[in-house]
Amino acid sequence: MIHMKDVSKIYEDNGAMALDHVSVDIGKGEFVFIVGASGAGKSTFIRMLFREVLPSSGVLEVNGRDVMKMEEREVPYLRRGLGVIFQDYRLLPDKTVYENVAFAMQVIEAPRRLIQRSVNSVLDVVGLREKYKAFPSQLSGGEQQRVAIARAIVNDPAIVIADEPTGNLNPETSWDIMDIFLRINKSGTTIVMATHDKTIVDTLRKRVIAIEDGHIVRDEAKGVYGYEA
Repeated sequence: MIHMKDVSKIYEDNGAMALDHVSVDIGKGEFVFIVGASGAGKSTFIRMLFREVLPSSGVLEVNGRDVMKMEEREVPYLRRGLGVIFQDYRLLPDKTVYENVAFAMQVIEAPRRLIQRSVNSVLDVVGLREKYKAFPSQLSGGEQQRVAIARAIVNDPAIVIADEPTGNLNPETSWDIMDIFLRINKSGTTIVMATHDKTIVDTLRKRVIAIEDGHIVRDEAKGVYGYEA
């Protein structure tokens, strides 16, 4: 699913090395936490997976596609196989819950009937079917993140990439969101999640990849957070 070999990233504007010869493989159906202090390289790692950031060197393959050799016109096809979720939700404020989720299918020109069926199905998964007419401003933070998850999974991606998805949520709501991720993972979807949430990581004991100063310093099958909260 994800193959990195000797991947480095140097930002040209300031010469900072965000990742330094990183090698890692993530297989189908895994649930992986990416942890580390702020500035360690986690966000660069995550953003490379959907080609928002391009490696400076090395080999990076995601879903069988060579990210380094990919032409710009191929990037949308890479991203169709991925679901991406951010800390700040990134919903369209002038669209309803239903329209925000449907938009992800409209951009790939899915048939209208399929859109309707798929959107209703994922809104059931995240528990927001009854709020399909609501706008983002009418929802709590947890509900907005549920919409973002629904949008990310509506096209049935092979990999879901989440960057601090519980960062703006209270502990109880965070666990509600994690329950959705666990159910998605149980269905066979690979989950790669960057997080600072020590309690969640220590409780779930999934695979943990720790990054420090651009290097992978720890890769444990049933790991813990390993840092002070």
